Amino acid sequence: MGTLVLTVIGDDRSGLVEAVAEVVARHGGNWDRSSMARLGTKFAGIVEVSIGDRLVDGLIADLEPLSADGLLEIGFEEASEASPPDEAVFLALHLVGQDRPGIVHEISRALAGRGVSIDELTTASTSAPMSAEILFEATATLRAPLDFDRDALAAALEELANELMVDIELSPPTRGETLGSSWSPMRRR
Repeated sequence: MGTLVLTVIGDDRSGLVEAVAEVVARHGGNWDRSSMARLGTKFAGIVEVSIGDRLVDGLIADLEPLSADGLLEIGFEEASEASPPDEAVFLALHLVGQDRPGIVHEISRALAGRGVSIDELTTASTSAPMSAEILFEATATLRAPLDFDRDALAAALEELANELMVDIELSPPTRGETLGSSWSPMRRR
C-alpha cells in the first residue's frame, strides 16, 4: 500500500472535490485525510490518499486530465511509510488579536527556536463584532519533545503576546494525543 499526497488548486466552483474524489474512488484509493478551503477566488487543498502500489500510476494518469481541462492544478508526492511517532508532548495553541503583518512568523520562530513543531495550523482574519477592526485568529496543534523547556516556551509566548498585543492560550489538545508528563494549562497575554 502506498501513500500519495495530492495538492490541488483551481478557480472556485462547485464539483472540484467531487472530480478528484471520483478518480480516487475509481482506482480503489482511500481518501485518508485532507484540508481544503476557498482562499480568495481560488479553491486549494491537500489530500492524503492510500492506494495499492500497482494502482498509483493509473491514479496519477487519470488525475492529469483535470489539470489539462483547466479544472485544477494537481501536484503529487509519494509519502514514505510512516515511521512510529517519536514520544512527544502535544499542545494546542490558540491566538487571537488585532491583525498585523508578521504574527505567524514571530510565533513560528519562537516555537522552532525551542524545538516545537507545528503539526497543524489554521488561520483566519475576521471583522470584530463591535469595532469592525480586523482580528487575526490562529489555532495550532504543536508537537514538543518530552524534554522541552515548558517554562522557556511559556516565557517566550508571554513576551510575544505582550509585544504583538494578542491573547495566546496554550493547553492540552482536544484530540486524543498523549501529553506525556504532567500538564498544567497556560494562558498568556
